Amino acid sequence: MVALADPQPLRMPLAVPIDPSRLRDPALHPIAEKIGAGVRLTDADALTLYRTSDLLGLGAMADTVTRAKHGDVVTFAANQHINPTNVCVLRKTCVFCGYARLPKEEGAYRYTLDQVLEEAAQAANGLTREFHIVGGLDMQAGLEYYTTMFRALKANFPHVHIKALTAVEIAHLARIEKLSWTEVLQALKDAGLDTMPGGGAETFSAAVRDVIADKKLGGADYIGVHRAAHALGIRSNCTMLYGHVETFEDRVAHLHMLRELQDETGGFLAFIPLAYHPDGNELGKTLARQGQPTTGTDDVRNLAVGRLYLDNFAHIKSHWIMVTPMLSQVALHFGVNDIEGTVVREKIYHAVGATTPQAMTLDALLALIRGAGKVPAERDSFYRVLRTFDGDAASEAVPVPTTVG
Repeated sequence: MVALADPQPLRMPLAVPIDPSRLRDPALHPIAEKIGAGVRLTDADALTLYRTSDLLGLGAMADTVTRAKHGDVVTFAANQHINPTNVCVLRKTCVFCGYARLPKEEGAYRYTLDQVLEEAAQAANGLTREFHIVGGLDMQAGLEYYTTMFRALKANFPHVHIKALTAVEIAHLARIEKLSWTEVLQALKDAGLDTMPGGGAETFSAAVRDVIADKKLGGADYIGVHRAAHALGIRSNCTMLYGHVETFEDRVAHLHMLRELQDETGGFLAFIPLAYHPDGNELGKTLARQGQPTTGTDDVRNLAVGRLYLDNFAHIKSHWIMVTPMLSQVALHFGVNDIEGTVVREKIYHAVGATTPQAMTLDALLALIRGAGKVPAERDSFYRVLRTFDGDAASEAVPVPTTVG
């Protein structure tokens, strides 16, 4: 296997003592003992964590493990979202999506290269360190469309990392170009692709996908694309969409598949639970009739369970665009050590009802992290700390111990 860029040593679970006096639910005590002994949690343990009513105890466990891995440091990246097309062949079948359009539907768009570069021009100030590029499954946006785009971005903004194209988009390109996943990934890497985002995972359960996205790339193939990327040295994030029709068992099965691939490759950088937004899509209308809204409690619970069960992941990220900055701040005490950064112009989640801002200033982000009693640190896309922030001034980064698992 090709060596992964900036590999981080994998360790089995850290032995992290948990204060039992902070746990109100007796069912959490044997799990805390496992964590204290460095024993990996089982799927049954994860179900207990999902079902416990002791949310504060769960948070205390996750926060203790996070502090053992990262101290009080919370990282962020200065990134810019570019969504080059919303034309998508799955427009009618992904019932949770409000962003996609058919080619001739009102609101459909596909950026020209000049439009991509015009939007990317905000990175000319040198502050943006990452382009986050995802969009629809557009039959007219093939491999050449993206390789040309990536080469142009690298030529014009050589200092900016390209994190682009979900596993679903990679598989789509492979299908329309009649190439393998590996061939598509290699061509994109040669053009400038650095890492991949984790979107498109939704929930791996076949029964769930039959309801929310029956034509979309399945869970096993999502894992397969990321395995192929890791084999080429392309690291990636991973996600789970929750709060729709899935069960706790579905969530645990999803996490289990992620943990297994991480054991195999070590290629995942971060796990990012994504809250389902019910507005602006057909699924949301059904869920509203059934009385199943997404809750803030569920948001922090998913983050905490991810931290405790995914012992071979270094980083758990909260996506403030989806759950609001205020809830992301609370999440910093529920296992989160990384928060979505100074995003510019996010479109996809706002298309399904996100009411959060489309960008956050550096000052606002620093205030959010400091307000939780944590230490802000800017990172690069491989989670190397670039600078920490002391008081009102930024200082050069100091070494921050970071382990995986």
